[in-house]
Amino acid sequence: MPSTSPYRAIFAAPGTKGFSAAGFLGRMTLSMAGIGVVTMVSELTGRYGLAGALSATLALSAASIGPQISRLVDRHGQRRVLRPATLVALTAVCGLLLSAHRGWPDWTLFVFAAGAGCVPSVGSMVRARWAAIYGDSPRELHAAYAWESIVDEVCFILGPVISIGLSTTWFPEAGPLLAACFLAAGVFSLTAQRATEPVPHPRGQHTGRSALRSRGLQVLVVTFVATGAIFGAIDVVTVAFAEDEGHKGAASLVLAVYALGSCLAGAIFGLLRLSGSVSRRWLWGICAIAVSMIPLQLVGNLPFLAVALFVAGLAIAPTMVTTMALVERHVPRAHLTEGMTWVSTGLAVGVALGSSAAGWVVDAAGARAGYAVPAVAGVFAAAVAFLGYRRLRPAPQREGSGADGRQDHEDRTEQRVA
Repeated sequence: MPSTSPYRAIFAAPGTKGFSAAGFLGRMTLSMAGIGVVTMVSELTGRYGLAGALSATLALSAASIGPQISRLVDRHGQRRVLRPATLVALTAVCGLLLSAHRGWPDWTLFVFAAGAGCVPSVGSMVRARWAAIYGDSPRELHAAYAWESIVDEVCFILGPVISIGLSTTWFPEAGPLLAACFLAAGVFSLTAQRATEPVPHPRGQHTGRSALRSRGLQVLVVTFVATGAIFGAIDVVTVAFAEDEGHKGAASLVLAVYALGSCLAGAIFGLLRLSGSVSRRWLWGICAIAVSMIPLQLVGNLPFLAVALFVAGLAIAPTMVTTMALVERHVPRAHLTEGMTWVSTGLAVGVALGSSAAGWVVDAAGARAGYAVPAVAGVFAAAVAFLGYRRLRPAPQREGSGADGRQDHEDRTEQRVA
């Protein structure tokens, strides 16, 4: 069969092309909003400190509100929750753009930035739809998660370039404004597709506890805080390093190469027929991300940096795919969307922490020294993964889980290997 058949197969189900396309539009906001706010505020005021603080406020607000929105989605359905939440987020974005344009007091910017954090985790919503369709078909679900990781990386390749380009060549508010338009188009298109919407689980089917009570999910979230710190630090340090080299504009191209490596790896990973322990595969992926930070300590020029980041990117998408598979195994279906969002939340918190730490190190010791931050974060991620590995194997049996049948075989295989 042609090598691309797994991806063709997953789109054979009715409605899959529609909700995946809507998810792509909605997720463009994630890659455009933060950098768009930074560019807008720096263009209007020249205050990079204020711009960075607003971007961090937006990220942390989304990290705290996002899981609560997803928890409501699991209980009441995507359409009933996402549309009101998106309207709140869009109203806050409009207020942020207006207050920045008119030069209102700084506190108004922070209030609107916090309100804009009401944006839902569109990626989790789309993955939940894939899980509802292919929850009993591990091969197809693996390919679907790989496809969504590819979409994530494409968003992070295109989003910053579009956002920065519009805000610097058209008008400062253009980048965040287009990000809001993408969010509105994506969410309202997604929620209009009722046939593929996962069935909500009413209060009677919930334990009343958060998905984060799962010991396996706790390991994944903490590990992804460290992994997010890697990503956030690399973004900041790469911009500083490119500026030191006299080619600051090349930073976006170098970071695009980083995302390209992940995108290609995710595309290939989705074609593979994998067997054995998912948790062991995840552990190796986290270790690969940590080890890939070593060459960055030897960076001497931009071409070497681009090659090193391309290689480092190869481990990202496969690890993300495996992480979502583990969430699907460790979190009850009544809390699946919330569980996936908690992983994204850990990643967002890590990005904020990594960006701040890297900025401090760059200011104190220079750009090259800044690459020590993602290296330390990588060591921490690997340590958490090793210490928490036993919580991920074997995965608990979940009522109503599509993983129940296949997990028995994986558990027995892993116990023999261990």
